[in-house]
Amino acid sequence: MKVFILMLFLLLNNGLSARDYSNSPTLHFNPLSDDERRVIIDKGTERAFSGKYYKYNKEGIYLCKRCNAPLYKSSDKFDSGCGWPSFDDEIPGAIKRTLDADGHRVEITCANCGAHLGHVFKGEHLTDKNIRHCVNSISLKFEEKKVDDLARAYYAGGCFWGVEYYMEQLKGVKSVESGYMGGKLKNPTYYDVSYKNSGEMEVVEVTYDPKIISYEELTKNFFEIHDPTQTNGQGPDIGEQYKSAIFVSNFEERKTVEKLIAILEAKGLDIATQIKEKTPFYKAEEYHQDYYKHKGKKPYCHSYRKLF
Repeated sequence: MKVFILMLFLLLNNGLSARDYSNSPTLHFNPLSDDERRVIIDKGTERAFSGKYYKYNKEGIYLCKRCNAPLYKSSDKFDSGCGWPSFDDEIPGAIKRTLDADGHRVEITCANCGAHLGHVFKGEHLTDKNIRHCVNSISLKFEEKKVDDLARAYYAGGCFWGVEYYMEQLKGVKSVESGYMGGKLKNPTYYDVSYKNSGEMEVVEVTYDPKIISYEELTKNFFEIHDPTQTNGQGPDIGEQYKSAIFVSNFEERKTVEKLIAILEAKGLDIATQIKEKTPFYKAEEYHQDYYKHKGKKPYCHSYRKLF
């Protein structure tokens, strides 16, 4: 009987570790194709010279395909001639090293989620740093460097008129547009969102200067201008399109939102705000833009209260 229980425990434990590398309830994993799973989960290797990023030279950041964690800067990428993307440095804390079972090669994995990336080699004298991270393209995503210095953030917190009204007052915010996001329709209308159960939410796109106001400051303000504990909408506006949500564009934004939610929950608030991956943003009809400014009124279901 004891042997049976021990075998069952080992089977379950091995099964869990094969599926996941983290017990964090907030860690987000992207869906993977069969080819991606073969490399990222099962530690396979893609064919040399076949990867998308082998000869890729754009400026930006390379992210983990599985969890979007930033791993490498394009400035540290070089052509080693080996057939796979090569880097001679990493973003601090992004990479975990583990000696292979053969005792020779050193495997590199994403420190955040455990995704297999490839192997690291020293002593080849290919660059001044004398190190080569040999990475499978299929383990990576690429985020191109923005051409302008402005950034964009996306928030849903009830009627977009009220969120727009308060966000436009922040120093460093250049513009706020009301629109729709999160559904499956292309170019949805207000009628689609309100009456067709299309899945879109009323969202604002905030364009801001990160040199003046940070994403964290912006997000703190968002939590403070609506009720993030209401589950079925916002104020008297009830429905899926009025729920509280933040659409994140990258790993750093997700971590920032998770940190702020944890702070609020530690204060006893039961936060209903959902964290969603950014999808295409569709600008709403013109009569929705700057609604309260044109009407000379103030929001009926939004107000400011300090939470942080």
